[in-house]
Amino acid sequence: MRVVVTGTPGTGKTTATERVADDLDLDVVHLNRLVKDEDLWTERDEERDTLVVDLDAARDELGDWDGIVESHLAHHFEADRVVVLRCRPDILEQRLLDRGEAETKARENRESEALDVILGEAVEFHGEESVYEIDTTERDPDAVADDIAAVVAGEREPSAGTVDFIDYL
Repeated sequence: MRVVVTGTPGTGKTTATERVADDLDLDVVHLNRLVKDEDLWTERDEERDTLVVDLDAARDELGDWDGIVESHLAHHFEADRVVVLRCRPDILEQRLLDRGEAETKARENRESEALDVILGEAVEFHGEESVYEIDTTERDPDAVADDIAAVVAGEREPSAGTVDFIDYL
């Protein structure tokens, strides 16, 4: 089973997937770490202070994978199920600021979350029948991990389009 967990930075992907990995004894690839460790990027975007990922090189590095791949770019990879973590934009922005992100980057991610950017891409690439939304706004990582585990186990129905933050623009 190949499951990707994606979402705007700050939605809780890394923390939740680490807990799922421990609970279900699954392999989890933290794509952002892999990109840095294996130099799977093409350039540094100085304005955004981020690396531009070479998705083809990352796909090659993953090979025939099984388990969970986690990243804000994970929905760009072939998968059986796509989990999109969501967070209310104002809370998301504060989370990013609290962890030291630049104000412009936090605001850009807030707007991206309000506009459903990653959800839209996930549905476009994989279809509604493969996408599962989880709102992490007021939830602890263990509860989010339980929801991801339910998706992995096939105990949850697809739910693309159930979370709406457009009012936060």
